[in-house]
Amino acid sequence: MLTFWLFLAQLATVALMLALCYRVLGDHIAHTFTSHRDLRIERGFYRLIGVDSASQQTWPVYLRSVLAFSIIGVLLVYLLQRLQAWLPYSLGLGPVPEGLSFNTAISFVTNTDWQSYSPETTVGYSVQMAALTVQNFVSAAVGLAVAVALIRGLAARRSGTIGNFWVDLTRGILRILLPLSVIFTIVLIAGGAIENLNAVQTVHTLTGGTQTLPGGPVASQEAIKLLGNNGGGFFNANSAHPFENPTPWTNVVEVFLMLLVPFCLPRAFGTMVGDRRQGYAIVAAMGVIFVASVSLFTWLESTTSGTATAAAGGALEGKEERFGILGSTLFGTTSTLTSTGAVNAAHDSLTPLGGMMTMINMMTGEVAPGGIGAGLYGMLVMAIVAVFLAGLMVGRTPEYLGKKIGSREVKLASLYFLTTPVIVLVGTGLSFALPGVAQNVEKTTIFNPGQHGFSEILYAFTSAANNNGSAFAGISANTPWMNAALGAAMFLARFIPIVFVLALAGSLAAQEKTPATSGTLPTHRPQFVGLLVGTILIITALTYFPVIALGPLTEGLH
Repeated sequence: MLTFWLFLAQLATVALMLALCYRVLGDHIAHTFTSHRDLRIERGFYRLIGVDSASQQTWPVYLRSVLAFSIIGVLLVYLLQRLQAWLPYSLGLGPVPEGLSFNTAISFVTNTDWQSYSPETTVGYSVQMAALTVQNFVSAAVGLAVAVALIRGLAARRSGTIGNFWVDLTRGILRILLPLSVIFTIVLIAGGAIENLNAVQTVHTLTGGTQTLPGGPVASQEAIKLLGNNGGGFFNANSAHPFENPTPWTNVVEVFLMLLVPFCLPRAFGTMVGDRRQGYAIVAAMGVIFVASVSLFTWLESTTSGTATAAAGGALEGKEERFGILGSTLFGTTSTLTSTGAVNAAHDSLTPLGGMMTMINMMTGEVAPGGIGAGLYGMLVMAIVAVFLAGLMVGRTPEYLGKKIGSREVKLASLYFLTTPVIVLVGTGLSFALPGVAQNVEKTTIFNPGQHGFSEILYAFTSAANNNGSAFAGISANTPWMNAALGAAMFLARFIPIVFVLALAGSLAAQEKTPATSGTLPTHRPQFVGLLVGTILIITALTYFPVIALGPLTEGLH
């Protein structure tokens, strides 16, 4: 009973903090992207890169800007890793190998932060700050910009443009991400997270022994890693490390940080389309899925099956004692339902069905609330699908926010939600089917044969394709095949859906708004929330149930 009340207390604390921020931050985000006034520092940056902030872009131009910016980012991060030995604060570390540099560059530019390496022994402070932390800001801002472009498409009337990517990117960083990161860096330092440029130090313990203590600018990276739904740890233990996440109360703060912007974006959406009830409906759907997931995950990890588990009071292997089961399942649910991928427990040590829950969270498309920007535009695409299905059932032309959902819009939405599953299933299948690759994977990658080994590979491609970054860490992912295959999965699954989202934004923006009639489906009522949640769950189940049955489900029921 005490465990139950502790769970409710943590969940209620996070919910209260989000509720207090929902209106304030949501309205600030909406104002940021609708204001016609540039800050002085923004005007200087626009002059530097030759951008007219008053100009608007069509969706193909907006897309080309996103792709060009991201590809340049990949090249810069790759070069900084390869030149690490000549950089200051490299801590004596040499260049990062080519394959690993390729994988890591794509990982951080796509907001995935998949790490096939141990940061303490692979990258120095210059690479951490100039390459990885910078991408934590800009990759999050890219997702935010794409979401705003889709909102503009829904709000516009016969417009050929959806905004200016360079303006959206700059404002997202300078007006939202950077100020919040500074504030929460100070909060984390107050909680015990470290922030320095000290090299590794050897100290003497009270017992006469010695211990090696790492240093680094941890708190500043931790703040944007969580706020921007990035997830890459400064240390290999990620948010289980006491220098990243020292106490139970910082654990609650970190959960709050992961949810803050994604849960406030529906308010910005409602404000920008002129009907805040639409934002409430979207956030309600997100909340229903989140509460159901964290409750089921916590129950699965707390269920005492087996002598050792019963004696411990739950499945405690791989969990930090200072967080316990409740702090671990709340963090794990948040991390996998957003695109963060940070961990404060070893996901590979979860119970089979508990591990299955983290996979299902990602397989929903990470829309509850999802990653920064990506969660909202994913949810809006699913809302369009739900409206289309409702239209089929009543025999009327579907409409969403006054925009007719025709064959073009349905095709783009369908291609959006089919892209990620195809990449996940093809990548997993090729790892076990290609001659030479399968044998190499079984010998050098999988250390847990059988169903759990299959689950580890499935989790890796699910995480990569959903730009999450967490892992069942019982595999060796730093191999030629895994670096190349996961790198390709991250890149394709990030940018192909963005193509469809921006094309959808352009198509919607070109339409005139249709006045609501008595036959128009209300999309702000509880009935639509239920339809939207049901659509997400049914699509996820139909797509992934067979492959889940081969791995975690079979292992859990064995």
